[in-house]
Amino acid sequence: MSYRAACRSALVLAVLASSAIAQEGAPPKGGNPAALPADVSAKATVATADDTLAYRVGVEQVPLHDPKGEKVAEIVVTTYTLDRTDAATRPITYAFNGGPGASSAWLNFGGLGPKRLPFGNAGNTPSDPPALIDNAETWLAFTDLVFVDPVGTGYSRTAGGGSSERFWSVDGDAETLSRIVAKHLAAKNRLMSPVFLAGESYGGFRIPRIARELQGRDGVGVRGLVAISPVLDFRIRQGEPTSPLPYVNVLPSYAAAKRERDGDREISRERLADVEAYATGAFMADLMKGPRDKEAVERLVARVSDLTGIDREQVRRQGGRLSMRSFARELHRGGDLQGSLYDANVTAFDPDPFSQRGSFDDPILDGARAPLTRAAVDFYFREMGYRVDRRYELIAADVNRSWKWGSGVDAPESMTALREALASDPKLRVLVTHGATDLVTPYMESKMALDQLPAFGDPTRAALKVYPGGHMFYTRDASRAALMRDVKALYEAASK
Repeated sequence: MSYRAACRSALVLAVLASSAIAQEGAPPKGGNPAALPADVSAKATVATADDTLAYRVGVEQVPLHDPKGEKVAEIVVTTYTLDRTDAATRPITYAFNGGPGASSAWLNFGGLGPKRLPFGNAGNTPSDPPALIDNAETWLAFTDLVFVDPVGTGYSRTAGGGSSERFWSVDGDAETLSRIVAKHLAAKNRLMSPVFLAGESYGGFRIPRIARELQGRDGVGVRGLVAISPVLDFRIRQGEPTSPLPYVNVLPSYAAAKRERDGDREISRERLADVEAYATGAFMADLMKGPRDKEAVERLVARVSDLTGIDREQVRRQGGRLSMRSFARELHRGGDLQGSLYDANVTAFDPDPFSQRGSFDDPILDGARAPLTRAAVDFYFREMGYRVDRRYELIAADVNRSWKWGSGVDAPESMTALREALASDPKLRVLVTHGATDLVTPYMESKMALDQLPAFGDPTRAALKVYPGGHMFYTRDASRAALMRDVKALYEAASK
């Protein structure tokens, strides 16, 4: 599979279908839709384990202009600022989702913002009521929050003579989002605040590049990066099926899913140490021997079957090289269920269980798309009075299809930007986080990338954490709480 195909089939939240429901109707034909409404704000509170936080929530537009001064885009951001705090010294975090093509609603209402929607777990369905509840683990307890919707997602769009092509590319995206952060900081008089960036999936790929742009071009230092389920280097997944690396990196996630299915509810890297050692040792060595070495194949088949719970004949047919889709389907085959690629133990009924090849929407995305879209529209329209005569793009398939991944032969990567950002600022800290049962972005890919970083004076400045759960592990209560604690500790360390 080429890296561009891998991006489309594996990188998050925009690969399956568009999820945009009409709020007040479609945009007018023959031109740009009507102007966005004026900025709005409101006061609210959220109950956490330690306190009741009073804050102000805002929906704001950050316009972008070309060198001639003509507006080319209107970016909508959703902000949360704690009351009675010194804005000059309080941290501010800019958060981005992935896709490319996903709006910020996933992180905003999934785990970081003061209100959340339960979704993405066993038992959640598309018809669940889209009622937001207090998020006791909101990051607002230690940082103000700004959720950014790039062009084509949420309500953000091009304007005037702007073309989407300038925004829908690896480089253009990083340059644009860096500029948005810098403009917003200046407009809100927050240039003295410690700046942090958070990103999920492709958002995690974005943030090292955005940080480097901010450091170099826009003159803004960044104190910390939090990457949630990222792909940091697409080169690692190149070369399938010749390269063993894709199979090496996903095997511990397969084993985690099997063990959790069998009753282990405390999956951690420590409990997967045996699988990591096998994957990077004997497993890789036998893969390198190739399918003509029958003894190597039989060793692979036996061990992989034991670790994954997949029938030996099924493993043998794939030569020990289990694909994500076949694993997600076969793990729960006995119950006529299919697992999610985003969390292998979140299941739905297989619509065609007797078919040789599975063809289905993903249980998590299919289950979350409707309630999350409805919750977002209701939040903006009813709670905030932010009424837009266009669709809310939760997952913009046209953005994902049109994305420009680059013109060279090498796959895109963010490790160069991360390395340069860490080298240039000894105070910068990075936390890379993953869910153990995520098949889309296996945590071992990030481990492999981070292990190649120099120490830069303190190797703990770039850390990896793995939690129970999948791609959106923060939808699980215990994992969301653990993430919040680890992120708070990073902010405290970065502020010293």
